[in-house]
Amino acid sequence: MITVDLHCHTFYSHGKDSVSDMAAAAAAAGMRILGFSEHSPRPEGYDYPQEYREQLKAGFPAYLSEVRALRERWETAPADAKPLRVLLGLEVDWFSAEQPFIARMAASEPWDYLLGSVHFLGHWGFDASAADWDVSDDVCHERYTAYFQALAEMAGSRLMNVAAHPDIIKIFSVDRFNAWLDDADNLEKVRRALAAMKEAGMAMEISAAGLRKPCAEIYPGPRIMRLAADLALPVTFASDAHNVRQLGWNFDRLADYAREYGYASSRYFVKRKAYEQPF
Repeated sequence: MITVDLHCHTFYSHGKDSVSDMAAAAAAAGMRILGFSEHSPRPEGYDYPQEYREQLKAGFPAYLSEVRALRERWETAPADAKPLRVLLGLEVDWFSAEQPFIARMAASEPWDYLLGSVHFLGHWGFDASAADWDVSDDVCHERYTAYFQALAEMAGSRLMNVAAHPDIIKIFSVDRFNAWLDDADNLEKVRRALAAMKEAGMAMEISAAGLRKPCAEIYPGPRIMRLAADLALPVTFASDAHNVRQLGWNFDRLADYAREYGYASSRYFVKRKAYEQPF
């Protein structure tokens, strides 16, 4: 059984439930460790059609305070009565042109860990609309290449602990993405991004969220899992929950999937130090 979930969101961004409700649901689902990884504030100019930036900015201090209080509850509990362990994380959007902004965010708190995510190519949030993917194969291929270049660049910054949903670029074009991977040169582009993660001491996230999306496929897909296993790249598990019902969702399937590639433990981080938890 997977008992560590390092990716969830709350009503401070575009989630539905509170910090305390998410923690209670995780405990009820059998989690031993829950990492809160609310989205990081984004610079102006990186916008979604339905934007939550101002809501997140206004609530961010309260989010930090609430997660810190839950984290302290575990730290101060007696050894024989430990509650759910809560970790303070952050999902940080990677923007190639905003590295000083990202570095300041990374240094702004004593985070337990940072999830690094690529949701934007330039100023365009590519995971917002299926209509944006009604384009030629050549355009899709350019986007896939740019995405994995951005992942490698993010890893090279050495600011992040985990690469979140590492093939989210497939969200609206999974068949064309998998066809793109048929080309050995393209698979090598992916391998280079994963190798950069390995060199930076990062882990790769295995996420159930893709099963809820139009791609209907775990993040990452099988060929990327094989590359990661060949590199001995550590993994984390994620529901990417946006409400209490999604915590631990399909984790039995994630466990079986990871075992197929030889994994028997997942990584988590406390004050940026890595630990392993068997599953």
